[in-house]
Amino acid sequence: MTAQITEATIKELCDVAKLAVELAKRAGADDAEVLVRDGSELTAKVRLGEPELVQEAGSRALGLRVLRGGRRAVTYTSDLRREALEALCRETVTLAEHAEPDEFSMPPDPRDLATSVPELDLYDPAVAEVDAAWALKQAIRGEAAARGHDPRISNSEGATWSRVLGASAFATSGGFVGGYRGSYASLVVEPLCDDTTETTPKKRNGHWWTASRFLAELEDPESVGREAARRTTATIGSRKVDTQECAIVFDPEIARSMVGTIFSVANGSSFWRKSSYLLGKEGELIASPLVTIIDDPLIRRAPGSRPFDGDGLPTRMNPVVQAGVLCPVLCDVYSARKLGRASTGSAGRGIGGNPGPTTSNLVMQKGATTRDALLKSTSRGLYVTSLMGFGFNPVTGDFSRGAAGFWIENGELTFPVSEVTIAANFDEILKRIDAVADDLVFRSSTSAPTFRVSHMMLAGSTAGAQ
Repeated sequence: MTAQITEATIKELCDVAKLAVELAKRAGADDAEVLVRDGSELTAKVRLGEPELVQEAGSRALGLRVLRGGRRAVTYTSDLRREALEALCRETVTLAEHAEPDEFSMPPDPRDLATSVPELDLYDPAVAEVDAAWALKQAIRGEAAARGHDPRISNSEGATWSRVLGASAFATSGGFVGGYRGSYASLVVEPLCDDTTETTPKKRNGHWWTASRFLAELEDPESVGREAARRTTATIGSRKVDTQECAIVFDPEIARSMVGTIFSVANGSSFWRKSSYLLGKEGELIASPLVTIIDDPLIRRAPGSRPFDGDGLPTRMNPVVQAGVLCPVLCDVYSARKLGRASTGSAGRGIGGNPGPTTSNLVMQKGATTRDALLKSTSRGLYVTSLMGFGFNPVTGDFSRGAAGFWIENGELTFPVSEVTIAANFDEILKRIDAVADDLVFRSSTSAPTFRVSHMMLAGSTAGAQ
């Protein structure tokens, strides 16, 4: 079975979006915006060599936002028949009439809307050709490689191969109509091992994954499984270390979550709501000069790329942090108006919601040193491979989270560490970054290389590394 999304699919969705805009105007809307999405998902999971889940589903939905008399309302439906859309438009206009007026919720100036939809090569027909039987075989191969890599791998949480195919169309009463399609596939392997180094034996878990918009760019299942096993068994013998102040090195998997935290306080919505410790610091040094972060929606084949934003504006590359200096924060039309500025073309929206600022490909730029060289230059500290809990206050910048990883001694990873907490103000964390590696990989829409923070407080035990 094939689930191909064709150019004809995009045209069909655009036609539906245009029709809904027209119907909303006829129903009395001053302005209307319509988002239509069509997609399918396939998930195939195995555990201990046997299929555990095979699930394939498709969906098509339409989201409508109308503006009338300075008031707005948002609704959505999965029924795209004309008569159903006519009823939806009437009901939505009625809802808008009962909403509170909002002077900032007007649509974009039509002159600012995108006039073209650049081709970014975001869709791979080969992904759509994958059926459940093939996906199960990939998951079985990945899990088998993990279980066979080391005798200490005694169990498994399974392996999951999945794919997502989607098409989006957007139309506004301001004159914009556009659509595009995309694909994404991934394999995750999650083995378990026995840790008998303690009085009470424990199960240790780990994982590894590969993902891309293009099937040929995925790592082979065996290499994913072996790396998952290596990462899992490496945690055997984990222990605490002394409470101390030391260097903290963030593995790329964790570094990207730290970059995502930066955006959570460097966007137009958090600024106009005054819920960010970075408020008022645009144009100031808020991080080490080694830190440059960009948001670029126009990278061909990248996971977060998109040709236009959720307001119908053209997307563009925006610097977020340039050599440590905070750039103008990412805004959609609404948050930009609240702040008295222009949109950065960074709006995102779901089927049933209003637009808001979001990222596309949020990337911390790589440095000039290798990961191995960065580690060798670290005399003592923690290499973080996992963070637990959520301990970040966006208003004060206070950061404190549970962590696990490996102890660094004289430039070498020595033994696994768990059940510790790392803490500092996020402002201090960013300014103390003193080394950035060159191991940047685009597996997800937020990416970062390995980087080191010169010192943070590590809370552990009274008996630690010697």
